[in-house]
Amino acid sequence: MVNNRRETVASTNPMPKIPGTTPFDGEQAQKGYALNKMCFSFNSAENRAEFQNDEEAYMRKYGLNEQQAAAIRARNVLQLIAAGGNAYYLAKFAGIFGLDMQDIGAQQTGMSKEQFRAKLVAAGK
Repeated sequence: MVNNRRETVASTNPMPKIPGTTPFDGEQAQKGYALNKMCFSFNSAENRAEFQNDEEAYMRKYGLNEQQAAAIRARNVLQLIAAGGNAYYLAKFAGIFGLDMQDIGAQQTGMSKEQFRAKLVAAGK
């Protein structure tokens, strides 16, 4: 007899740990939902202006928790990732302040932007 029921099987192999990284998994997605939703809203120039006019009110509007709000105030990408932020959405936040992916990469590696850029150039040779 064939069993037609679909069963969800939990993985017996947890995601491998990579030192210095925070994997964006289901848990992080749930944790960072409000933060990522807010950052996605920055696709609109009107929303970017509203945020810049009153950051605290805008964060409350999206229901950010204190960890997320503190990371926004600090403009710290690593703290934002730890708070559930997804790099793609965080790039929208960083763009408000004229930061690009090299700025974010520099923060993540603890390098200056110039050092990070030089590392990228050297890796491309």
